Amino acid sequence: MIKAVTGTKDVLPSEIKNWYYVESLVKEIFTNFNYREIRTPIFEETSLFGRGIGEETDIVSKEMYTFVDRGNTSLTLKPEMTAAVVRAFIEHSLGAQQSINKLFYISQMFRQERPQAGRLRQFHQFGAEAIGSVSPFIDAEIIVIAYDILSKLGLKDLTVKINSLGTPAIREKYKTELKNYLSDKSDLLSQESKVRLEKNILRLFDSKSENDIAVMSNAPLLIDFLDEESLLHFNSVKVALVENSVPFEVDPKLVRGLDYYTHTAFEIISGKVGSQSALCGGGRYDNLIEELGGKPTPGVGFAAGIERILLAMENENVITKNYDVIDFYLIRIESDLESKAFELATLLRRNNYLVEMDYSNRSVKAQMREANRLNAKFTLWVGGDEYKDDSVMVKNMSGGEQSKISLKNFSSEIKKILEK
Repeated sequence: MIKAVTGTKDVLPSEIKNWYYVESLVKEIFTNFNYREIRTPIFEETSLFGRGIGEETDIVSKEMYTFVDRGNTSLTLKPEMTAAVVRAFIEHSLGAQQSINKLFYISQMFRQERPQAGRLRQFHQFGAEAIGSVSPFIDAEIIVIAYDILSKLGLKDLTVKINSLGTPAIREKYKTELKNYLSDKSDLLSQESKVRLEKNILRLFDSKSENDIAVMSNAPLLIDFLDEESLLHFNSVKVALVENSVPFEVDPKLVRGLDYYTHTAFEIISGKVGSQSALCGGGRYDNLIEELGGKPTPGVGFAAGIERILLAMENENVITKNYDVIDFYLIRIESDLESKAFELATLLRRNNYLVEMDYSNRSVKAQMREANRLNAKFTLWVGGDEYKDDSVMVKNMSGGEQSKISLKNFSSEIKKILEK
């Protein structure tokens, strides 16, 4: 038997309503903040992610699904969305059309990571990019949106962590100090962290190795190296979050695994999803657009993992059973009335009612069982004495009331019954 590829997951009909619920809330909140949806291709030229995310990041160096097409072009399935959105922003000159572009997305991503709870190789994210403003209030807006979505989904075991990564110049000075601190301690690091020491030193703070954590416990912190401009920006973000009732904690060891971040960085984590606790994360990237060939333009954004959010919702018992409920189930009493039943079902469906009928020539008793299984609000009986009088019978399945309605005035009489 052929099964789904490791690290991928089928979303079954019994689960899909929970996805609809999350996606509809996401779209509603983004719309309230005047973000507009953008959709980009599922794959991009590989160089986009190397330049945008950083050649030394784990995503680019280890995790991307890359292939060469028949035109000998190296293409990569999207591992993240920010670089793709920025590419579209530059290509279509969105900055020339309006000064600030507020964009959101819901999309599939692909990373060849080790599958585990909350981490898949094909996964889904929603997120936002606000491009064109240096205001710390846009940073705060992005965090407020992410927090509001998770809160309104019913999640309570949330922790908002924020930090400032300053400017690239400050970060380079800090990296020098960090390397000096680690100069006589590299032998104590894990093999993975020894590689990161040379290629992506800030990621040492992400290590889960007990030895690495012990080594980094007394390391100098980037937040102590921030200049006045960076501190002012960071303080403004913090004040805005306080004034808008977003609880947070400053985590000076919070670093993002992508090269393009500047100033604000944040994560929202859940205590209910195990080791993969980050539900969303993001920050400011004021140099990314220029690095990808556009005019110098500031930006800030975030991304959130839908599978992890659904797992947190399940573990916090805030996913309600979304039982299927239909408006009408048509019960055909005589087998030769299938055509008439189909005609009435189509009429109801075209009037925006959710309708099902029997297509298997089952007995009336079996059709009733199916109506109950589907939680039908009404059953509509086609046949019997009523049909001889050019009528059908409608039964309210919760109260048991029955109404005989004329086929001649079918639509209007159905409407009256539903309005009772």
